[in-house]
Amino acid sequence: MAEGKILTLNMGPHHPATHGVLRLVLELDGEIIVKATPHVGQLHRGIEKIAENMNYQQVIPLTDRLDYTAASLNNLGYCLAVEKLLGIEVPKRAQYIRVIMGELARIMGHHLWIGSHALDIGAMTVVFYTFRDREMIMNITEEASGYRLTPSYLRIGGLAKDVTPDFVKFVRDFVKWFPTALDGYNTLLTDNIIWRKRTMGIGKVSAEDAVNYGFTGPTLRGSGVPYDIRKVKPYSSYDDFDFQIPVGENGDVYDRYLVRMEEFAQSLKIIDQAIENLPEGPVNVDNPWVANPNIGEVMEDISALIRRFKIQCEGPHAPEGEIYQSVEGSKGELGFYLVGDGSEHPYRMKIRSPCFILTSALPKMVVGQMIADVISIIGSIDIVLGEIDR
Repeated sequence: MAEGKILTLNMGPHHPATHGVLRLVLELDGEIIVKATPHVGQLHRGIEKIAENMNYQQVIPLTDRLDYTAASLNNLGYCLAVEKLLGIEVPKRAQYIRVIMGELARIMGHHLWIGSHALDIGAMTVVFYTFRDREMIMNITEEASGYRLTPSYLRIGGLAKDVTPDFVKFVRDFVKWFPTALDGYNTLLTDNIIWRKRTMGIGKVSAEDAVNYGFTGPTLRGSGVPYDIRKVKPYSSYDDFDFQIPVGENGDVYDRYLVRMEEFAQSLKIIDQAIENLPEGPVNVDNPWVANPNIGEVMEDISALIRRFKIQCEGPHAPEGEIYQSVEGSKGELGFYLVGDGSEHPYRMKIRSPCFILTSALPKMVVGQMIADVISIIGSIDIVLGEIDR
């Protein structure tokens, strides 16, 4: 291959199909990619370092801004990490509501994935349907928390407040409706000949390579590895629910698509079980140093007012120690490593971002493919740059 034939091309950092501020330096022989170098770090957000200068409770809204397509899952991962450091466990009702919020968030993340992924490849109709259904979940999220995209609804030790009867009704309505919507997505794409030609055999990764690169989530399962943290290391009562782990066979863009499409159905199955078997009881741990007193107490008791003020302004003091806690995020294993030093803020916080690892493997996935296939491959690993450049 003559050196003069190689063309270096910048894809991004402001390219709509990179799903955020990602720069890919591609070296091309005609339309075939011979080398790819991903560059992250364009946003310079520094969330980990910011968190080390805030108290534990104040960090929660920062986690919403990681994978903002599925914010409640980030809240869950962080709160579980702090609770592990503090040595507390939240009540059963709070655990079930967390599961409902987390699985709704997973569906929201997958909605944004399939809508934008299809749009990248040229199928415009899908995004209108997915955003229609995503709005239903945002209405549910707003009913629980008052916010739609970044709810910050979870708290260390439980939840900001209990859910309302309307919340339960909205969730049940969504559970009844969504199978019809999912059939519509499948009708538009699964057997669509153009979709299959653009995705089948593209960006193949073997099970061995996927494990060696550190893949997790749907991208790993698309290569045939049945690893899901909800099953392997259950948290928040996930072991109470009956659901399956969908896996692919070929490790290509199409299999990663099929895995996520089945995950829609499995998440819905979990939500249905959780809402129909929602336990009674409190939604916050019985610990006056961690859990906020309710507004009724605050309005009647000066000591409750002082305690709420102290918890909001200072928060709990975590003991010295270090822990790691991970959850099954919408993109893969989202982990939080915390070091406590006895103060009200983390001495160190590091985030194990699934998208960072997936992005680092892009050269493996795109070399040898055509330049148009880069768009399909990026969509299939479902990256969000807010989580990568943290």
